[in-house]
Amino acid sequence: MKFETTRKGALDKLDHFIENEISNYNFKRNFDFGPKKRENTSCLSPYIAHRLINEYETIKKVLKKYPYQKVEKYVQEVFWRVYWKGWLELRPKVWTDFVEDLKNIKENEKLDQAKNGETEIDCFNDWVKELKEFNYLHNHTRMWFASIWIFTLKLPWQKGAEFFLRHLYDGDAASNTLSWRWVAGIQTKGKNYVAQSWNIEKFTNNRYQKIKLNDNAVPLVDRREYNINQIDNTDNNLTSKNLIFFENDLNFEKFNLDKYQNIYSILLDNEHRRIKLDRKVLEFKKKLIENIIKNSQKNIKFISNSNYIDLLNEKKDFDVIYPSVGENKSFLNNLIKKGNLKVNFLKDERDIFCWKFSNKGYFNFKSNIPKIIASFNLS
Repeated sequence: MKFETTRKGALDKLDHFIENEISNYNFKRNFDFGPKKRENTSCLSPYIAHRLINEYETIKKVLKKYPYQKVEKYVQEVFWRVYWKGWLELRPKVWTDFVEDLKNIKENEKLDQAKNGETEIDCFNDWVKELKEFNYLHNHTRMWFASIWIFTLKLPWQKGAEFFLRHLYDGDAASNTLSWRWVAGIQTKGKNYVAQSWNIEKFTNNRYQKIKLNDNAVPLVDRREYNINQIDNTDNNLTSKNLIFFENDLNFEKFNLDKYQNIYSILLDNEHRRIKLDRKVLEFKKKLIENIIKNSQKNIKFISNSNYIDLLNEKKDFDVIYPSVGENKSFLNNLIKKGNLKVNFLKDERDIFCWKFSNKGYFNFKSNIPKIIASFNLS
C-alpha cells in the first residue's frame, strides 16, 4: 500500500474510487482484508487530513456521479472529519487536557509491550506492525485496536491516542483524540465500544479466530465537563503582506494570494511538537508540502528545521490559514500569548457553516448534511 504525495495523485485515486469501487462501499466497507487489499475503502484520509484534497471537493465529485441516496454512507463518513473538527473547535480544552494528561502518565513495561506488538493477542500485534510499516490502519481495525488497548490490555487511552498520532499519515487532533474518547466511553458518556472476537473474526475474513478479549468492559469515567465556546470569526483588521500555511491545510489556493509579498509554509519539527511524530510521518508531510509548492504558480518559501522561529521573530504580523485546534494552533497561541506575534486567521466559510452543527452528537450534524450540500452547491 503506497500513498501518493501529489495533489494529482490524490485526485486520480479519488476518481478511480468513484468510477470503480464506491458502488460496493456500503456492503464491504467494514471488512479489513489486509494492507494489500484495500479496494473496499477509498484510503483518501491521508490526503483529506492535510486537505491536499478537501472534504467538500471530495463530496462534490462523488455527488456529480451518483445521487446522494446511493452514496449517503460514504458522504457521511467524509463529513465525520468535518464534524469532529467542529466539535473540538467548540471545546478546545479537550485537546489541551489530553496533552496535559500525557505528561502525567509514565512509560512502563506494559506500554512498551503494546507499542512493540509483543502482547498475547496476535491480531493486535499484527496491527502494530502494520501501523508502523504502512502508517495506516483500516477504520474498523482502529476501533478494535483502541478497544483492546483500553479494555483488554487496560492501558491509558491517552497513550493509545498518542501512539496513533505518532504513526498515522492521517492523524489529526480532532478525529484521532475524539475517536479514542468515543471508544473509551467518555466522548458519549456511558457508551463505550467493546471489541468482540466474533466481530473481528467476521470482518477480517476469518484471519483471526477465538481471540481472548474483555468483551464485557464498562465505560471509563471522566468527570470533566466542557463548555461550548463560540467560534471566533471576526476580522481583527490586521492587513499583513505575509501569509503562513501549515501542512494540515494545504488548500491555500482558495484565498487571494496576489496581495501577499511573502508566502511561507511551515512544518513544525519534533522539538516544537507536544506529540513527537514518527520520522516517516514527518517525511510524508514534507513531501506533500514540497510537491504543492513545486506545482504552484506562486513563490512559496518552505520553512522547517526550526528556521521558522527566526522568521517569526523577524516579522511580527501574519495572515494564517487557520490550522484548527491541535499542534500548529497551540504553537501559534504560545507565541501570541508571549506578545511576539500578531495573527489574522483565515477560515473557510464552509467550515464555519458546518461547525455550528457540531454542538451536539453526530446525529444532529448528519441531519443537516442535505442543508450543507445545498448551501454550497455540492451536488
